[in-house]
Amino acid sequence: MLRFVKTLGIRNQKETMIRWSEQVKPALGGLTFYIIFLLSIILHSFIFSYTGSNIDFKFTGIVGAVSLGFLMGLSDDAYNTRPVLKFLTQVLCGGILIYSGTYINIFDSNILNYSLTLLWVVGLMNSINMLDNMDGITTIVSIVICFTILFLMLLGHETDSVGTTIVIGLLASLLGFLYFNWNPSKMYMGDTGSQYLGVLLAALSINYLWNPVTTEELSVSRQLLIPLLVFIIPIVDTTTVTIKRLSRGKSPFIGGKDHTTHHLSYLGFSEKQVAAIIALIAIVSSAIVIYIITCIRVWNHLYTAIFFAYFLIVLGILFSIAKKNIKDSEND
Repeated sequence: MLRFVKTLGIRNQKETMIRWSEQVKPALGGLTFYIIFLLSIILHSFIFSYTGSNIDFKFTGIVGAVSLGFLMGLSDDAYNTRPVLKFLTQVLCGGILIYSGTYINIFDSNILNYSLTLLWVVGLMNSINMLDNMDGITTIVSIVICFTILFLMLLGHETDSVGTTIVIGLLASLLGFLYFNWNPSKMYMGDTGSQYLGVLLAALSINYLWNPVTTEELSVSRQLLIPLLVFIIPIVDTTTVTIKRLSRGKSPFIGGKDHTTHHLSYLGFSEKQVAAIIALIAIVSSAIVIYIITCIRVWNHLYTAIFFAYFLIVLGILFSIAKKNIKDSEND
């Protein structure tokens, strides 16, 4: 595909996506992700012959939302779609998931559940997109998230479902892509890849992090913390960037070299070291989530305080590094 496609995702005129590297490279990651996504669905029928597992309307909705996100990202890579069209498409992706039965269900009010679902889907699609600003970062964070979700699937003895097949296929595509995306990268995933990843990870997280299959009575604070910790890197990065840009009177949707990854680089870390630091934070956070699910049977306010404090510490450290670098640059 590198030899076949030379221009997809390479935008020189009126560039709105600002990356750390100044070099232009083909954005082929998203195409490979989606191809393997479709192959995973097809191969599932041959492996399991649909015994014990049916493709229902809920799954069809996930396929539709993911396909729409992929097409929107592909259009953005090729034509630089307008932000309002991009936003409306993201909302539509969330609407398709809700209509087909994939939505967050932690409140008694469906209005609150649907609203939180839309916020989560749109927010995650944008967060994953914004995180894709340096070689290997989004890829390695997505790999950690996928391994966490797969572990929870296996923990629930979900071994022959089409969801498990898709997650394994997603992991395979990400691990293969990491070879080409690791610094110095040969290709990017582009909006095609980041939008696809955003909506698929949103759907998977709703089913396995927000709404886990269990007979135990779940605490709302516990269910809020689990996805918050698993997706700590994209959430912290988007929060930091949004606050910083708004405080300077800039739009949070205009690209720039002011992400948490960039500020770590400004401290003197190499791009590979930055990726390792981000990966370490993601792994530790996912390990905490696995500990919460497997070891903590009775939830109380102390656990809420401890794990929420961990989230705030990570946010505070990365936010402080960004603030310090901005002050230093202004003084210079």
